[in-house]
Amino acid sequence: MLTHEQIWGALDRLAARAGLSPSGLAKRAGLDPTTFNKSKRVTSDGRERWPSTESIAKALTAAGSSIDIFVQLIGDGVRDGRSVPLLGFAQAASSGHFDEQGLPSGKGWSEVALPSAEDDHSFALEISGDALAPYRDGDVLLVSPGTPIRKGDRVVVKTRAGEMLVKALKRRTAKLLELQSLDGAQDERTLAVADVAWIARIVWASQ
Repeated sequence: MLTHEQIWGALDRLAARAGLSPSGLAKRAGLDPTTFNKSKRVTSDGRERWPSTESIAKALTAAGSSIDIFVQLIGDGVRDGRSVPLLGFAQAASSGHFDEQGLPSGKGWSEVALPSAEDDHSFALEISGDALAPYRDGDVLLVSPGTPIRKGDRVVVKTRAGEMLVKALKRRTAKLLELQSLDGAQDERTLAVADVAWIARIVWASQ
């Protein structure tokens, strides 16, 4: 007998195979972006909510997969990766979502299965809008706080003032952090290390 957890887990892995978050898959399938969100999987009175066969069919088409692939994903566990916390990039700038080390905390996080998540503290951020070129609306960034950062790496930086930045690391000294824009359209940015709450490397993106 199929379980509620197996079906939803298969949908999560289907999204990951397509390089999308569950909401990104729903959007690509022409469904409401919240259709596959974790918060929609159980009703307010605690009853399990199952995805419709129509929504699954549309998700398979959007992901370029077949029902045979979906059956393989049911009950297999996270074969292509493992689940990591997921948050919208715009939400990440608000307080209460990270601890002092830049690790996920608090409420508002969902989960997504991604192809590579070796760092136990990895988390994912979903882009909304087109202000973070070359990343596009619906792209998901896998961020690894435990991965060493080198010159030229793409990083997420949160300032103590609450600003969230996606940049490339140009230079890092004991006192300064020099950052470059990813698309070359914006000026370089220099921050005092004392003004930086945390910095973490982007190790994968669903472009």
